[in-house]
Amino acid sequence: MPIKTQSDLPAKEILENENIFVMDEFRAAHQDIRPLQVLILNNMPVKQDTELQLLRALSNTPLQTDVTFMNVKSHVSLNTPSSHLNKFYTTLDEIRHRRFDGMIVTGAPVEDIPFEEVDYWEEICEIFDWADSHVTSTLHICWAAQAGLYHYYGIDKRPLPRKLFGVYEHRVANRKIPLVRGFDDLFLAPHSRHTETPAEAIHANGALTVLAESPEAGVYLAIAEEGKKIFVSGHPEYDRYTLQAEYRRDLDKGLPIQVPYHYFPEDDPQQKPLLQWRSHCNNLYSNWLNYYVYQITPYELAQN
Repeated sequence: MPIKTQSDLPAKEILENENIFVMDEFRAAHQDIRPLQVLILNNMPVKQDTELQLLRALSNTPLQTDVTFMNVKSHVSLNTPSSHLNKFYTTLDEIRHRRFDGMIVTGAPVEDIPFEEVDYWEEICEIFDWADSHVTSTLHICWAAQAGLYHYYGIDKRPLPRKLFGVYEHRVANRKIPLVRGFDDLFLAPHSRHTETPAEAIHANGALTVLAESPEAGVYLAIAEEGKKIFVSGHPEYDRYTLQAEYRRDLDKGLPIQVPYHYFPEDDPQQKPLLQWRSHCNNLYSNWLNYYVYQITPYELAQN
């Protein structure tokens, strides 16, 4: 799928070097098709890394996608230059009049903080409520999945005895639902978090359907409102070295951290990590864009 971005977005050159087709604004303007409008609310600290990971994940269907990056205005990012944010990011105030085919809300390193104490919680809730009427389907990742399950269904997160950190096996349920079409019965996906949304509370909520689950990592994938809301507890977008970088970062900080589970060959951090989840990541994003965005969204996106 061609991804349309601003011509000078730094991730564009990296993706082109990986042989991923990235279309600039000039070429897109001369095509007589309507690209999907996808909004990415990026709450991660190093936003450039997440931009690259998500654009990779969106690059594997024949659908053209016009990506808009958004950040919250009620939090000052300390790990991404303000010049980058000012140039490539927007806020809700600037786009609240627009409608989008799809939205991705990323995780954030605030899972140890009660939701109401996160400095941008009120803004996140406002964005969630705005998306109800302005976005066809929203994909919530990691902390955003926990936040969405709490905001919409009142299911609170709980702390884990130790960080859930590594690559875990999951089993598909409800195979007839298109979001998991093409998935193997068992598949792998990365997790990196200190909290979880209780599996029993998700199963008990009649509005939610669990599509994949792990004995160790809990509910991985759940869906509501026929795909208008999708919740992913892990990080399918992570690249080969993301968990390695997090592991080394925590070691350097002197934090208690275990070797990521089922990640390094023979659990040896000196060896090259195994990339074991890319095909299912691509399948997840392709199915989301195809069945819950492209097949559902109207051709004409009305403006308020």
